[in-house]
Amino acid sequence: MTVESSCHCGTVRIEAASAPETLTDCNCSICRRYGVLWAYYSPRQVRFLAGEGTTQTYLWDDRSIAFHRCRDCGCVTHWQAVDPTTDRMGLNARLMPLEIRERTRIRRLDGAVTEEYVDD
Repeated sequence: MTVESSCHCGTVRIEAASAPETLTDCNCSICRRYGVLWAYYSPRQVRFLAGEGTTQTYLWDDRSIAFHRCRDCGCVTHWQAVDPTTDRMGLNARLMPLEIRERTRIRRLDGAVTEEYVDD
């Protein structure tokens, strides 16, 4: 089952190979401000259906992760590691269809202090 996500205006569309197993609600300084829920994938499981240059990036902290947002509507769409050998990226699950989020477990990550999940 593929899952398609899109920003508000539809300029950035992303297709994931499957529904996420869990979602992550992180309380670090950037994620809580963005208000995102992360669904993690290997970049090999994700396909971008919009052309190059449709996002702007923001590099934070140690500059190892590039946060992407739509150039037109500003929605945060995903993050990608700057190191191309990293086999993990995050898609903003708030851009996925509601039924995906409603049936997927949300895990709480204390990214602000311990970098550990605080749920059971």
